[in-house]
Amino acid sequence: MLSAQTGASIGTEGVLPNSRTRSLKGQFTIGEALVRLLAGTDHVARHAGGNSWRIERRQARATPPARQVVRPSVPQQLPAEIIVTATKREASLDRVPLAISIVTPELAGARAAASGTADIAGAVEGLSLTGLGPGRNRMFLRGIADSAFNGESQATVAVLFDGSRLTYSAPDPDIRLVDVARVEVIKGPQGSLYGTGALGGIYQIIPNAPDANHFSATVAGGLTGIDGGGTGGDASAVLNLPLANGRAALRFVGYVSNEPGWIHTGDRRNSNRTIVTGARAAFGAEVGGWKLDLAGLLQFIGARDSQYVYAPGARSRPAQFPEPHDNDVRHVAARARRNGAVDIELLTSMTWHEVGDALDATIGADQFGLSNPRLLTDERQYRLFDNELRLSGNSGDMRWLAGLSHVRATQDLVTSLASANASLLIDDDRRTTTDLALFGDIGMPLGRTLDLDLGGRLFRSRTAEARRTPSASVSKRISRTGFTPSAAISWRPRPDRMVFLRYGSAVRQGGSDIDASGSLSVFDGDELATIEAGWRERLGHGHVEGGVWYSWWDDVQSDVLGSDGLIETREAGKAKIVGVEASAAFDLGEGWRLDAGANYTSALLVRNDLGTELDDRRLPVVPRYVLRGAIAHDFRLGRRDASLAFKLRYVGPARLSFAPAIDRPMGKLIESRVEGRIKLGRFTIAASADNLLGEDEDSFAFGNPLRFRSMRQYIPMSPRQFSIGISGQF
Repeated sequence: MLSAQTGASIGTEGVLPNSRTRSLKGQFTIGEALVRLLAGTDHVARHAGGNSWRIERRQARATPPARQVVRPSVPQQLPAEIIVTATKREASLDRVPLAISIVTPELAGARAAASGTADIAGAVEGLSLTGLGPGRNRMFLRGIADSAFNGESQATVAVLFDGSRLTYSAPDPDIRLVDVARVEVIKGPQGSLYGTGALGGIYQIIPNAPDANHFSATVAGGLTGIDGGGTGGDASAVLNLPLANGRAALRFVGYVSNEPGWIHTGDRRNSNRTIVTGARAAFGAEVGGWKLDLAGLLQFIGARDSQYVYAPGARSRPAQFPEPHDNDVRHVAARARRNGAVDIELLTSMTWHEVGDALDATIGADQFGLSNPRLLTDERQYRLFDNELRLSGNSGDMRWLAGLSHVRATQDLVTSLASANASLLIDDDRRTTTDLALFGDIGMPLGRTLDLDLGGRLFRSRTAEARRTPSASVSKRISRTGFTPSAAISWRPRPDRMVFLRYGSAVRQGGSDIDASGSLSVFDGDELATIEAGWRERLGHGHVEGGVWYSWWDDVQSDVLGSDGLIETREAGKAKIVGVEASAAFDLGEGWRLDAGANYTSALLVRNDLGTELDDRRLPVVPRYVLRGAIAHDFRLGRRDASLAFKLRYVGPARLSFAPAIDRPMGKLIESRVEGRIKLGRFTIAASADNLLGEDEDSFAFGNPLRFRSMRQYIPMSPRQFSIGISGQF
């Protein structure tokens, strides 16, 4: 596997020895990796020249294990360990016929508590976010975007944490990337393995697992200042405790981030300050041939105010009531695994997720009939119970996976309007969805260089909804049975090159709305299919990949903004999405590294069922094109390892909505960043500066739905931001 992932030639006389070795995770030279893999065995690795290595039995007079002698440097940024769990079993990325981006968080030390989904979006082609702020954003992949507004429709991207689902209909919880090994972004519909709500793909966070062999501790902290705004700070700590003579371990994570604001509301300066606190605990043990894992996650986001203004480039707005936001997640998961002729894995998890918003209602709420309204509150509670049993193995050259899945998702929405001495219920909606499914995947060779992969999911879903408004109280039950297939053929003419052609599909639960007569109308669920071609290749000290895709999306559900300022679900029609993307990362030698990427997406509504004439048929939020590039240099500063990197990203034009009355242009902005690090023994000091060019373009043209039609709204880019942090490993 090391040979396949690095392109190195690693040979031996006869067959490889059957020796158990410790798992290897991290960033090493090939020589260092081989020394660690062969430690404790009776074999050594000899450097045979160039990129070739030979494994030999250790002799009494043998040359000591060969090491590749290099001067110390900061860790190589190109990933050396490329094992993914996208197919619900560990597999080398070089053999997975899927469009996958693997991101190893670069701020995993000094500034991890301040890094989140936006940092991943800046490094992954095709991943876009709305711009309301942490905990309020919706996530889209490859142009599969239904709405800029946080309505009740199931999300098009499923957010997972270590294999367990975190979200169903909620906005992105923006889990901070503290002690995270990698983030896997799986692009395109994944209904065959992941079920409903995976129209656009999967966003999965893989944390570092408890290590039963080594004690470790990491502490980090940092300070941040914004030009013309406030100051803040962050801190995090990680503790790993081996137990029971290397057979069990505990791992604890805690963090807090005080993120400064830069919007001034009346006499309240920096009103949009955000506080994020979080904690995780994980226990891992081996018992009787089973690997047991227990994990818990807490994260609370509290934004004191919104961040929109009423003029382009402005940083202030007139006095109005504060508009706070909360996004609180509690999650527990348990997993049992056993490897053998048939690998068995059982996984169960429960997520409690609360999202709350308050909006100034002094303008735009008169139509509800409450005198002198002040605040509109929107309180949502999500409960997600996720269970799965998986069996996998090999039958000759055939790889197979079979599973049973049960998901129960509940969402409660209560919207109310309040004045100084009275309140009015606007909407009370409870929806429960139960999904039971059988799924499977089979991979088989069609020759020496061709592989075929077939997958599918047979599901039965039921949705019960009860809704109460000032004018009606109704309920409805709907059910659906379906099958979502996938198929891929891949060609690997050599170990470091793969070309694949894939078909994927997914569906989404139907939506509902109360019409003018007070009856509950139900919409058909979305159906989406994609054909894509992809290419992935390692070239010397780097890799390149690219893809092109075509998607057709039937019965598009869209959460639209009504004339009363409330968000309701509508059937928008049919869409087609065409896109192309490419990325490359290279070690240029002498400590220089290059990383670049680009994508173009044409996402259009080709059949309009909204009942209004459209001026622009582009799907919302998705930029037409995005370009990014980064150059980094690793060097020595005296006797210290250091690095410096500069990054640029251009986000092309986008639209807020395809409804003419509320459409607004967005995008056409440049994001810039410079960061540097120096290692001082056990400590690393990092400093960074964001938005060096001082851009103030409109990143998202929406804020308060009640005021939206009467007052133009803008969310400007954050001003120049300067940060410094320090982390220590013990």
